Amino acid sequence: MDFIVILVLAALTFSLCFLVDKLHQKLFRSRQQHRTGKAVRLNKKFGAFGLILFILGLAALFTGLPSNWVLIAGGILIMLTGIGLVVYYMTYGIFYDSDSFLYTTFGKKSISYRYGQISHQQLYVLQGGNILLELHMKDSSAVQLQLQLAGAEDFLNTAFLGWVQQNNIDIRTTNFHDPKNSCWFPSGEDL
Repeated sequence: MDFIVILVLAALTFSLCFLVDKLHQKLFRSRQQHRTGKAVRLNKKFGAFGLILFILGLAALFTGLPSNWVLIAGGILIMLTGIGLVVYYMTYGIFYDSDSFLYTTFGKKSISYRYGQISHQQLYVLQGGNILLELHMKDSSAVQLQLQLAGAEDFLNTAFLGWVQQNNIDIRTTNFHDPKNSCWFPSGEDL
């Protein structure tokens, strides 16, 4: 009998997760760029690690109830960190098609750009050897992405081809384009 109860609870849990995922897609992922399936996303480890931290924090919270304030405070802190990682994982992304891309980050409205709006790029080497590429747009905004993210190079190749096409540039005159050295667009110094 206990086995059946566990199976029913597992089925209800997975069904609830499936419904939440579908609702999230309908409410927050309804633009054309979302439906192409092309995206730059954070590593799934962010979401998984955030979920694990949330569960560990919840366990520490219940273990500390009602009198161990260190476990309660630590559990709340670990839960908040886990929630933060999950929210960051679910809200960051660059979704693109052949004409434009949609940049979404936590706490900001998603912004759609055409590739022709890219004016130049700036490279930064982060601690640990990670490379951050910052695309500067003609409206003075910037789009940041780490080259280690899943789909980043495919996005940049698509963006370069769209940029060349939308700005009527002959691809043979682009002496700055060198993907092996992380250069897709002119740098700020070239302007």
